[in-house]
Amino acid sequence: MTQKISFKGNQSTFFKTLKTKVDSYFHTHNLHPAGNKKLFLKSSFQIVSAISLYLLLVFFTPGIWVSVALCILLGLNLAVIGFNIMHEGGHQSFSKYNWLNSLSAYSLNVLGGNTYFWKIKHNINHHTYTNVEGMDSDIDVEPMMRLHANQPKRWFHRFQHIYWIFLYGLSYISWVFYHDFQKYFTGRIAAGASRREMNFKEHFIFWLTKIGYVGIYLIVPFITVGVVETFVGFGIVTFVCGLFIAVVFQLAHIVEGTEFPVPNPGSNKIEQEWAIHQLNTTANFHTKSKIVSWLLGGLNFQIEHHLFPKISHIHYPKISEIVKETCREFNIGYIEHKSVFTAFVSHLTHIRSLGKA
Repeated sequence: MTQKISFKGNQSTFFKTLKTKVDSYFHTHNLHPAGNKKLFLKSSFQIVSAISLYLLLVFFTPGIWVSVALCILLGLNLAVIGFNIMHEGGHQSFSKYNWLNSLSAYSLNVLGGNTYFWKIKHNINHHTYTNVEGMDSDIDVEPMMRLHANQPKRWFHRFQHIYWIFLYGLSYISWVFYHDFQKYFTGRIAAGASRREMNFKEHFIFWLTKIGYVGIYLIVPFITVGVVETFVGFGIVTFVCGLFIAVVFQLAHIVEGTEFPVPNPGSNKIEQEWAIHQLNTTANFHTKSKIVSWLLGGLNFQIEHHLFPKISHIHYPKISEIVKETCREFNIGYIEHKSVFTAFVSHLTHIRSLGKA
């Protein structure tokens, strides 16, 4: 069994101070850290728009170019549902009611993924061991890409700043039809993780929703639209969705300045406390844009999300001010890009330099 990775010491004065300030903010303003009516209204609109696009494409199929445009919109819409509804529900931050959080989290199964695997992969592995090789499977795309200096370099990595778009675009369909099944049959969420056993309920949900996904997104369109047309449309939807999701993640963790800590070989301990580790491995981008925040479910406030994952993204703009203030107070770095464009350029620069190194 792989030795468990740990972090240095107990919570520092920094994080204790930060938590006190954040708790005080919610208490003073009489706010609940979960979502509110504003989030519910937004989510309802996103669900209705996705269903409308699906029905229009499958049962009232317009001309080819209009259909292509609608497929692109549906791919974006599905990603937005993942950011705003599934992600919040998976972190128990969508609502103060547990049943609504569970319902929101299981929306991932409707999108083709598996909530059980995601909670372990994302909530435990990614949020605890951010950017740690072997534990955070979000950076485990080797050998196709080299995302940090500790990964081996291959000759084709010199072109990764060019071919990234194809890999990112294929990441969603790969997730649904390959990686979930790999996790299911091996019982391992990441290369360095321990084997986990699923109970009967999760086995049943896994197969029911995978078969349901194929039925809804492939079998029904085969009948109403045609096999070739369905494969083309499905390819567009999944490529756009995967590209959108992958880029958002990369801008939050795989940019210049973010770190990829290596545990001490002797103790298997990361020589930094957890909160500082999150600040060192995470970056914000375009936090001034309400449109970007609306679409991404606040994932452009990635630092605040990693420090306080059970707080809904609707509170992140105010929480961000508190985090920045406390970072300045303790002279701790805070990585932020002013726009999506500058963050994206930083990501491409990062992977290009790793490919040439």
